[in-house]
Amino acid sequence: MKPCEEEEDEGGAAGGGDPWKECVEVAVQLALRAGQIIRKALKEEKQVSTKTSAADLVTETDHFVENLIISVLKEKFPSHRFPTVAVSIGFAVNKELEFGVIYHCTEERLYTGRRGQGAFCNDKRLHVSKETDISKALILTEIGPKRDPATLKLFLGNIERLLMAQAHGVRVIGSSTLALCHLASGAADAYYQFGLHCWDLAAATVIIREAGGTVIDTSGGPLDLMSCRVVAAGTREMAMFIAQEIQTIHYRRDDEN
Repeated sequence: MKPCEEEEDEGGAAGGGDPWKECVEVAVQLALRAGQIIRKALKEEKQVSTKTSAADLVTETDHFVENLIISVLKEKFPSHRFPTVAVSIGFAVNKELEFGVIYHCTEERLYTGRRGQGAFCNDKRLHVSKETDISKALILTEIGPKRDPATLKLFLGNIERLLMAQAHGVRVIGSSTLALCHLASGAADAYYQFGLHCWDLAAATVIIREAGGTVIDTSGGPLDLMSCRVVAAGTREMAMFIAQEIQTIHYRRDDEN
């Protein structure tokens, strides 16, 4: 396939005034290159169909193409990122959380919760999962801000403990706020973290509780917003199980100078 000849329209759009021109060109070339790889893989599949499955071949090709696209985009546009950005507002009176609002900007999802009045996402009522079986539980977590060897060892050790306890899966998705919203909507069954600040947790706590979930301290006791640690789950049984399995990663409290 040959590129079309560039033609300048009356307004000169093909000149230097188009801010997305280079992006489009890179995307087109990437799509053509990826297509060549996929076509080659499909031809090879016929030759080795007795040695491997079609599913395996497609999966390997898919990963290869994905890595190619990501690497080229990072090389061409190193300053461009597509982060998960959220606004999180929690409101408390006399240490009692009254309402929470979270807006995921890139997904245009508005999560709200008010004490005693339920939780919603874009006006649709939210309900947590009621999973109590660890072998069926999808657990989310985030590493927190510390990266020293001792912290990493504890962080990975906690994941290992939960997997050894036969958890269905433990995932890190890169956003504590988004992960907590997944829990509130029933897309995940539990969440835990050390190093999560009160301003990241307050709104989500209201929303999860109003969706029917449990939010507690990692010790198994009542949540202390200032402690920078949390276990949340669709059921109290699941929250307590996780709290008993994980080891503490120490962080300074938010109310300490």
